[in-house]
Amino acid sequence: MRELEPGWYLVDLRFQGVENVIASYLFVGRQGVAIVDTGPSTTIERLVAALQELDVPPEAVRHLVLTHIHLDHGGAAGHLLERFPNARVYVHPLGAPHLIDPTRLWASAARIYGDRMELLWGSIRPCAAERVVVVEDGEAIDLGDGRRLRALATPGHASHHHAWLDTATGSVFAGDIAGIRISALPFVFPPTPPPDIDLGQWRRSIERLRRLQPSRLYLGHFGPVEDIDWHLDDLLARLFLWAGWIGALLEQGLDAETIAGRLQELTDGEFHRLLGERAPVIAYQWASGSFRMTVDGYVRYFRTHRPWASGS
Repeated sequence: MRELEPGWYLVDLRFQGVENVIASYLFVGRQGVAIVDTGPSTTIERLVAALQELDVPPEAVRHLVLTHIHLDHGGAAGHLLERFPNARVYVHPLGAPHLIDPTRLWASAARIYGDRMELLWGSIRPCAAERVVVVEDGEAIDLGDGRRLRALATPGHASHHHAWLDTATGSVFAGDIAGIRISALPFVFPPTPPPDIDLGQWRRSIERLRRLQPSRLYLGHFGPVEDIDWHLDDLLARLFLWAGWIGALLEQGLDAETIAGRLQELTDGEFHRLLGERAPVIAYQWASGSFRMTVDGYVRYFRTHRPWASGS
């Protein structure tokens, strides 16, 4: 855990025992504590230990703020509502029903992760409807101490994705819409899981973040980013480069498994050319899921969109 700026702390949840894979962000103020992205239930004890280190009692936690409901970002929300009696969970309108009844969310993840579900994510518990707060685009959460988090609808990675702007500092908690970048290294990995990536919406969401001119981005995977224009350019370039390359291989008749193997070879080679032995390949792999999942997300998109469609 480390303090990023006054009031805000980054907690490395050490997912699967690996550093720099999943981050939670804590705001500790005089009027209570907020957690941006809870992580999965397999990392709850790490998060609770960080709160204890900051001398935060359970009743002081008031806001569980989710960028989106994928299990690596919000899987622990229901469990934490049971531990924190004064907390409510704040979420995009499309995500709220799946927190209240997570049956479809769990089943969708199980189709991707199969028999690894318990190892990766533990379990998921329903959130009581009266403790789920739907936040529309542009609405803000008052954290106290003159600090507010404003919701920014940023679809593309997921239809139910919000980034959150700290209006006092200009920092943006970007979830997955700004990609995966471990330890500020010069490689931004586009996370493209099925079922609802949308390249056109993703491009527009990135441009929305760019127009805000944020002071920094805080990534779910992993940590702060300050060279924002370069970072977003690298993400956009790789997001659409992979789209064109995967689309061309699909047209040649290659199957998704073969393409995933070739993408892994391509990416591993790029890691080592850029980073040499410093390449944190394991952290990138845990953060992104799998290359098959990456390819499957594009395949799902191509079924309903032309590769370079606007997202309409």
